[in-house]
Amino acid sequence: MAHTRLYRDGKLELENFPPSDVSEHAQDPGATVWLDYCEPTQQDLTTIARELSLHPLAVEDAVHEHQRPKLDRYDTHLFLNTYVVHLDRASGELRTSEVSIFITQRALVTVRKDEGVGIDPILRRWDESSELARNGVTFLLWGVLDVIVDGHFDAVQSLDNEIEEVQDALFDTAAREAEVQRRSFELRKSLVLLRRVVLPMREVVNSVMRRDLHVINAEMTPYYQDVYDHVLRATDWTESLRDLVTTILETNLAIQGNRMNLVMKKVTSWAAIIAVPTAITGFYGQNVPYPGFAAHWGFWVSSAVIVVMSVALYVAFRRRDWL
Repeated sequence: MAHTRLYRDGKLELENFPPSDVSEHAQDPGATVWLDYCEPTQQDLTTIARELSLHPLAVEDAVHEHQRPKLDRYDTHLFLNTYVVHLDRASGELRTSEVSIFITQRALVTVRKDEGVGIDPILRRWDESSELARNGVTFLLWGVLDVIVDGHFDAVQSLDNEIEEVQDALFDTAAREAEVQRRSFELRKSLVLLRRVVLPMREVVNSVMRRDLHVINAEMTPYYQDVYDHVLRATDWTESLRDLVTTILETNLAIQGNRMNLVMKKVTSWAAIIAVPTAITGFYGQNVPYPGFAAHWGFWVSSAVIVVMSVALYVAFRRRDWL
């Protein structure tokens, strides 16, 4: 499935024309062409590569999945690879979808590896900033990167909210150690994956902004600088959240240890209290004569000793907060 757009002199002139016309429109000095493929075949990419003189290595990277975020420079074009992220709030799982971008002088080609990358947000971003369309490919590339980086930022913010909920559950009166530990590991896994996506984007966007590549012009520089600022904020935020999740895991283990010590302290205290009547009744149960043997006063004395010593131990343990 392919989407196409043609901008001429800063205005949207044509949409959804056949991909075979891309090369013809790209030869017009006043035209800017966008072509989008979702799950293309090898033949689709081979055809457009021949028409736009795309390098075979770049086409190969666009076909194969799990490429790292990067920006490669070739004689006739640039190749950019990045990822769109989606966070499932119910499970805390982070899913990624790969996007490859070919950047030529008058054409921008985006290759989506799956349906996880929606094209509608990018189209809305372009339409909302249509006054910038006169900047050609620079404008189109900015719209794509801005949407992708905003998605990274939203994912980091959602993870931050999830971590706050875990922090609230950490000191909940109800015992939720297993839930906190499971949730913490899920969030930590998502943060590690998000870091692999977000961290390289700092170098990618910075490379796009290099003057020797001649990708952006003076008018679009502030917009790319804004994207770069969002990348830096998302990167720093991801690093701090990863450290925070580690702290939550360590704190959860410490709380479990403290609760275990408290339980053991209470059990030991009650065992000491129960040991008093056990010892006295066991002693008086011996089949030998003893003071008060076979006498009523002996029974009352032993009972009084049991009560007094048990109460004394209980009071002593309560003062030490053992019970």
